Amino acid sequence: MTEEAMAETVAARPPSAQYSNPLVERYASAEMSRIFSDAYKFRNWRRLWLALAESQAALGLDIPESAIAAMRAHLEDIDIEQVARLERRLRHDVMAHVHHFGEVAPAAKPFIHLGATSAFVTDNTEMLQHRDALRMVRDRLIACIRALAGFAREHRALPTLGYTHFQTAQPTTVGKRATLWIQDLLLDLEEVDYRLARIRFRGIRGTTGTEASFLELFDGSGEKVDTLNREIAARMGFDALYAVTGQTYPRKVDYAFLSTLAGVAASTSKFGHDIRLLQHLKEVEEPFESDQIGSSAMPYKRNPMRAERICALARHVITLSTDPAFTAATQWLERTLDDSANRRIAIPEAYLGTDAILILVHNVAAGLVVHPRVIARRLADELPFLATEAILMHAVGRGGDRQALHERIRRHSMAAATRIKDEGEPNDLADRLTGDDAFGMDGAEIAALLDPTRHIGRAPQQVDAFLRDCVDPVLDNHTATHITSELRA
Repeated sequence: MTEEAMAETVAARPPSAQYSNPLVERYASAEMSRIFSDAYKFRNWRRLWLALAESQAALGLDIPESAIAAMRAHLEDIDIEQVARLERRLRHDVMAHVHHFGEVAPAAKPFIHLGATSAFVTDNTEMLQHRDALRMVRDRLIACIRALAGFAREHRALPTLGYTHFQTAQPTTVGKRATLWIQDLLLDLEEVDYRLARIRFRGIRGTTGTEASFLELFDGSGEKVDTLNREIAARMGFDALYAVTGQTYPRKVDYAFLSTLAGVAASTSKFGHDIRLLQHLKEVEEPFESDQIGSSAMPYKRNPMRAERICALARHVITLSTDPAFTAATQWLERTLDDSANRRIAIPEAYLGTDAILILVHNVAAGLVVHPRVIARRLADELPFLATEAILMHAVGRGGDRQALHERIRRHSMAAATRIKDEGEPNDLADRLTGDDAFGMDGAEIAALLDPTRHIGRAPQQVDAFLRDCVDPVLDNHTATHITSELRA
């Protein structure tokens, strides 16, 4: 059965009375789910057995071409139900597949899995999964960066209140704030590229990593064993192998990859939290569809459900990074099997979760709604306080006493704050300062100092430089890849 046929069979199943993983059923893409499917795994087991036999024959082992041809002809001929029956009898998943492969390709039966241990197919396939899944994460990161870059460029100079401690601070611009999100994702992309550039193959190491069984097959020729390792790695698309292993590839590798995914989750969670805060302020909102319902009880609501889902899934991906850390820390000597059950859950879910998060981030980033009038009104309410330093410097420049003027501004500010908070009235600090002869400034002069563009520093220029120097070169060097980005739920 082909990979696509298996996927269609799964998709056609009626609603189940058993638990189903929401990452697969609701959130992650079909492309990422396929990488961790049985179809992907079992097909690659057969590809590895074929690569092993082809390479062994090329190095002189007596494996007839008819056996290799039989393997090649039956790579897709997998009867999952028959494998399940064999596994119930043999109590070994890999051996069930070895037996089944021999059933459908009898000419190859004596040569399948020759000299290998189970980790030859399981671990090498997992390296393929890491590589293919991480490449998809990379493509999705690029798509998110591209969407946010467009947003930052469009709003490069739109002044908005800055916030520290979620209290009003010096103004920034909407575009400059977006560059902070982009920079986090660029750091994640660097990490992903680093991992991909250094991913290695396990190869044919044997039961304890000594390659003893293959040394026997090649009459003690270590050179042929080394060649066999390199040849199989090359056939599977790898140009490097781990220099030494026990029975498995180093379990620290899983920790490295899932830590990288946790970094992506941390960046996107920060983005999600920022959007939730901005949506509460009604300044920037995630997209909201015409028929979307925000609340079953409160029809007026526009809950930031996508940003909330980003944060929820990110929390799960971050916590999953601790699983491979404990697994790597507790591996005994050449290997122990307490890694298996944990890795079957933690590794796929980390990738599926990251995939789902980045689909959401791209959807939100590509459809962000900005409300300039709300932004301007909130900025106008706070700007008199934020502009007091400029007003003070202007008045001192005209010969005023800095300490005396500072005290007058403090008193006016306290009075204006009381009016706002206790009386619910507008901010009248500008009028108070205009009416204070100690400052010697008329309304027009005060208003000029309250121009928001005077208080955003180099934010627009920073956006331009960041996009030009840091973002555009990355986007230019990454070819856009067509992958599904539609929300499933």
